[in-house]
Amino acid sequence: MIDLVRDELLTTFGATPLPVAILRLVCAAILGAILGWERESHDKPAGLRTHILIAIASCLFTLIAFDLIAMGEEAGDALRVDPIRVIEAVTAGVAFLAAGSIITQGARVRGLTTGAGMWMAGAVGLSCGTGNVPLAALATVLALLVMWVLRKLAGRRQGKYR
Repeated sequence: MIDLVRDELLTTFGATPLPVAILRLVCAAILGAILGWERESHDKPAGLRTHILIAIASCLFTLIAFDLIAMGEEAGDALRVDPIRVIEAVTAGVAFLAAGSIITQGARVRGLTTGAGMWMAGAVGLSCGTGNVPLAALATVLALLVMWVLRKLAGRRQGKYR
């Protein structure tokens, strides 16, 4: 019985070895935390925890997709798998969450940058899940630079871009 449980747990990671999956999930969490920290440090909604969870979930969905693709290859024509659908589903799910952070009050719109940051966390998680951690890190740094530079410009223009 114990051998059966052990075998099930160890063979669950068919397409991606367990150490690689752990590394990708941890990288997604760290990069999501960096994006979330920027929002959290400015007392914006959807901060650290939200961005981390979005990045981890996006990475996890990607890892699951790899397992499904591997199963599809074993099953032949009996199972057709389209990995692009995972990207579409993650993007749509994160967009739904991000839309909830956007508030309009008359002509004023708040939460757009937070929503965009959530969307970025999803993309970063997808990138980590595919193993493209350098691209995810580069995108995270670029996003931070954009948020930092525009925040500085907004301060000079008296809050016009906030």
